[in-house]
Amino acid sequence: MSTNVLRTADGWWAVRGERATPVHTTAATTAELIADRAAVRAAVVSAEPGTPVTDLVALSPVTTPCRAVAQMVNYRSHARDSGFTGDIPPAFFRKASGSVSGPTDAVVRPGHVSLLDYEIELGLVMGAALPVGAVVQERDLPSYVAGLVITNDVSARDVQLTRTQFYESKSYPTFTPTGPYLALLEPEDFDRLLDLRLRLSVNGEVRQDRTLADMIVRPAQALTLLARFQRLDPGDLLLTGTPGGTALKAPPKPVEKIGALLPPAVKWKAFFRAQAKNAHYLHCGDVITATIATPDGRIDLGAQRTPVTHTQENPK
Repeated sequence: MSTNVLRTADGWWAVRGERATPVHTTAATTAELIADRAAVRAAVVSAEPGTPVTDLVALSPVTTPCRAVAQMVNYRSHARDSGFTGDIPPAFFRKASGSVSGPTDAVVRPGHVSLLDYEIELGLVMGAALPVGAVVQERDLPSYVAGLVITNDVSARDVQLTRTQFYESKSYPTFTPTGPYLALLEPEDFDRLLDLRLRLSVNGEVRQDRTLADMIVRPAQALTLLARFQRLDPGDLLLTGTPGGTALKAPPKPVEKIGALLPPAVKWKAFFRAQAKNAHYLHCGDVITATIATPDGRIDLGAQRTPVTHTQENPK
């Protein structure tokens, strides 16, 4: 059964129900903790009474700097929302690891961003090096992936769309809330991955709700495709895509065809005027709640609750 680990300013904790026990380790990074699984196991069976989890302030269980890589359009429901038809070629992009923040830290909207969007994603945390050229079969996943985390691929859509700029639009500080738990998996837990359900709500309204069965490119294949050009190391993070339900959606086909006839400046002005009326984009004061778990709770990554705020130059 998976073991949930929580990180605070004081160190690492093994979660046992509603209480957590200190992990007696010198590990300062996620990679070092993964290498010290014996200390985690000792904390799980420790006789120490532990501390209530609610008394702990969780940091991201993925320490930085690290590589943060993400899959693009990797759920069928998200592909439909985005207007894709037919086969979708697998694609990846990088996020700055400086965007990684804690599971209760505020998401800060930059002053020049109007269309702030959410994307719940399952994060794979590497436990071993994935060299360039590696071929990963389903049975090999436990050899490469140490655990799982909740991530939110927060996106500045007006930057992403007008500049075709994924790296900037998804890499501002606080744009990758991560945690609260790092679920360290046992080999048999990998058989349950497709049962994991991703749920994201804003102010209590459910916006995204799908299982991994909706994925287009599953983890083993994704690692194989990524390894064509990218090495990963222990502690690195792969975000595996988001299901449908984000604020951004493709316009209806008739509108899209008309837009294609317009000059770019006119088309974008009309598009953003329409998007400004979409109440699903994030606003200051919103609270995003994200969970990922199997129905039986065998794997449960906890609950991420992040308020939305703004930089001082844009108090709207």
